[in-house]
Amino acid sequence: MPVNSSKTVTNQRVNKNAPRPEQQSDAPEDSAKQSRTATSRTRVSRAHTGRVQAAPVAATATIDKRPDWQHDRDLPVAGTRPHRSATAGDVVLAYLRQQAHVLRTLEPAVRTDEYDAVHQMRVGTRRLRATLRSFGQVVPRSETAHLAAELKWLGQLLGTARDDEVLPAHLRESLRPVPVELVIGPVQARVQGHFAPRRAAGHAQVTEALDSPRFAELMAELDLLTAGPLTGPKAADRARDVLPAAVRKAYKQADRRMRRARHTPAGPDRDVALHQARKSARRARYAAEAASLVAGKPARRFARQMKQVQSVLGEHQDAVLARHAARDLGIGAHLAGENAFTYGLMHEHERQRAEKLQATARQTWKKASRPRRLRWLS
Repeated sequence: MPVNSSKTVTNQRVNKNAPRPEQQSDAPEDSAKQSRTATSRTRVSRAHTGRVQAAPVAATATIDKRPDWQHDRDLPVAGTRPHRSATAGDVVLAYLRQQAHVLRTLEPAVRTDEYDAVHQMRVGTRRLRATLRSFGQVVPRSETAHLAAELKWLGQLLGTARDDEVLPAHLRESLRPVPVELVIGPVQARVQGHFAPRRAAGHAQVTEALDSPRFAELMAELDLLTAGPLTGPKAADRARDVLPAAVRKAYKQADRRMRRARHTPAGPDRDVALHQARKSARRARYAAEAASLVAGKPARRFARQMKQVQSVLGEHQDAVLARHAARDLGIGAHLAGENAFTYGLMHEHERQRAEKLQATARQTWKKASRPRRLRWLS
């Protein structure tokens, strides 16, 4: 199950502000302007002081704090910029190509266990699966059922590794507000000792999967699909006439699940219902992202709203998982003869947090469902 994290990656890369390919013809003129500006500033400096002072640098290098894999992931990909009058097949194919590129560029970083790479690769598999499911009239499901199942297999492995990577940090964070005198026993050490071997085993499983013929076949099947063309019954229709309807269908499913969760009694059943609603909101978000390639700003705004819903429900799911982990850790501590009092505090902290997030989720969904935000789906 998914666990969110807000950690910041600290790797740095220097970006020299190189002009984009379509701007190359303007580069000499810009350089001349910068040279004239620097010369002018030098003359002014000489006039005021009688000596030449160093002129300010016209253009300075900016620090890009993204890791190498993120920089490579965000590079432009051929065939992913459809025009506004493109067909539905062209637009969906462009989005699939973007996500296939994500999987390829992240593989080395996942192998070396770079922070957040596993999570981002899992997001790529989810986007691919959601696209295949949401646009069945553009990408025939009968032709992609096997690929969707293989993406699910990969996503589950990545999900397990991701949870064991982030959940211990989440539990340690929940201990921060606990007074020192109430942290009884080797709580931090037990959390670390519980998750460290699980995380190592999860990474080993992911690496083994990436080395397997099964993963190679998955990527080959994905390459074949993204080579195009797509052959669904509506693939040749205008994207602006087809894609919003698919997004609307995904949104309606999310709306039904949110209503169902609201009317489900508090407890494990509601937790499950909210998790299902989160999956639907995520699917609506990814469908809107694909549609935004031609639908523009309204689709991007809708995708951001669905992302907010997904994030709140994701935090709720984190609290549910952390609560279960605190209970398991407390049982382990008790069986080892340790005092389990602090684990009870952690459990209660996560229970209260989950209750607050349920209320936040309802408000966030209400805001995302305002008629003006849904107008573009008509």
